Amino acid sequence: MLNYLLRRLLLVVPTLFGILAINFAVIQFAPGGPVEQMIAEMKGHGDTMARLNGSGSESSNGGGDYRGARGLDPHVVADIKKMFGFDKPPLERFEEMVSGYVRFDFGRSFFRDQTVLQLIAQKMPVSISIGLWSTLLIYFVSIPLGILKAVRDGSRFDVASSAVILIGYAIPGFLFAIMLVVVFAGGSFLSWFPLRGLTSSGAETWSWPARIADYAWHMVLPTLALVVGGFASLTMLTKNCFLEEIRKHYVTTARAKGASEARVLYGHVFRNAMLLIVAGFPAALIGILFSSSLLVEIVFSLDGLGLLGFESAIQRDYPVMFGTLYMFTLLGLVLQIIGDFMYTLVDPRIDFGTREG
Repeated sequence: MLNYLLRRLLLVVPTLFGILAINFAVIQFAPGGPVEQMIAEMKGHGDTMARLNGSGSESSNGGGDYRGARGLDPHVVADIKKMFGFDKPPLERFEEMVSGYVRFDFGRSFFRDQTVLQLIAQKMPVSISIGLWSTLLIYFVSIPLGILKAVRDGSRFDVASSAVILIGYAIPGFLFAIMLVVVFAGGSFLSWFPLRGLTSSGAETWSWPARIADYAWHMVLPTLALVVGGFASLTMLTKNCFLEEIRKHYVTTARAKGASEARVLYGHVFRNAMLLIVAGFPAALIGILFSSSLLVEIVFSLDGLGLLGFESAIQRDYPVMFGTLYMFTLLGLVLQIIGDFMYTLVDPRIDFGTREG
């Protein structure tokens, strides 16, 4: 197992490097970079990004003139390029970026007076809160429901719960979030829950029980929106895994030996059926943290990592873009390794140390 862990950890390095290199190369051809935005603002453009479309990338011009810079002093343009670091060749900039990332130095934001690490540290608790609670609730709901559907396969309960699951499939999380806002957050009906943020104004001066209750109150709607959008597929996966195991010969043998249904289900079937479900936990957490939660963060005005990455891409804030990408990728790779360890906890017969390659 130790050899397998070392191999996986060594693969993290080339994976991170490859993802950064590909995205850095793509960025060089993206129009409307920070230099062009600054030049357009200096020339008094109202809608900077709209007027920059098709103007070319600062990097792809090889440090040449900008079409949007015509009429400006070349020294001013040179100063702007130097301010954003685009006075250097792309390869040199990439080397500096990688050397900084090895030390977890992601630089400073172009448009926010903070370092990238400070921004990530500020936004991370919001995304972790949403992703962790949503993922745990999805598993706590889906696994018991999937097991019950498998045990009562074909019953009225199975049919009725399948109708609820079909609704969960059909309604995206962000659309359900909008429905929750309209109904429960002061839209057109009730005002039971807050509309924005994870804490109330002035909550930092409250007692700990009051702060915990306030936090839970703010978390209800965002978490519910993600749970409804994510429990359907896991419930069906759980049901199908258990049905497949229940129909195998060793279950028939266990029953013939007089084992109770609870012993058969939780002593034999559960361990084998849970392997695929456990393996999907890291991917489920990553998906909720960095993709599913993005629109939910926007709907509920939650200033998390998903919203930070989206705004950075729109603004062409490259240090924040690459910093969040690096953290997303690193966290995803680490969670995949943790998922392999969870495999061995569920079924000790699995030994990754005997795998080759």
